[in-house]
Amino acid sequence: MLVPAEVWTLAKTDQGNAVLIKPKGADIAVPIFIGQAEAQSILIGLGEVEIQRPLTHDLLISTLRNLNTYVRRVEITDLSEGIFYGRLVVTKSGKEISIDARPSDCIAVAVRVKCNIYIDESVVDEAGISITIINEPGEYPFDMNKKDTELNKLKKQLDVAVEEENYEEAAKLRDKIKEIEGQS
Repeated sequence: MLVPAEVWTLAKTDQGNAVLIKPKGADIAVPIFIGQAEAQSILIGLGEVEIQRPLTHDLLISTLRNLNTYVRRVEITDLSEGIFYGRLVVTKSGKEISIDARPSDCIAVAVRVKCNIYIDESVVDEAGISITIINEPGEYPFDMNKKDTELNKLKKQLDVAVEEENYEEAAKLRDKIKEIEGQS
């Protein structure tokens, strides 16, 4: 049975990037390992970042809309031999159409069109991990890489400070970045 879910977080791990899908109201999440391009596309969609030219997922959405077809939901339906399966469910002229797709592509589309995400309970049962474990550093199978996240945030703030010619703030941010990078 499919249950409502959400993108809980993205993580950079020793094994690659993972998007963690959490059934709503649950204390478990399913890590789905994805490629760098897909991770970037999901982050862009989550952050509602405007880019000059459309990415592949933007192109798909635009194409569907021009064909009067609309994304209704995405479903993560199965896990077999370590491979996750998903569907993009669209409507055209009132008819529902299910399209086989990688969950990473489904999620990248879902975060852009803000449609519902569903995950099959059997997938959660098989691959779900406790979010309490994830919140305890060193006790989960991958590194959430909080240091990199903090550095990226500070670097963006530094760019803004320089752009606004707020050099005093820029100097403080630069020093904080150097301090964090020196802790490696």
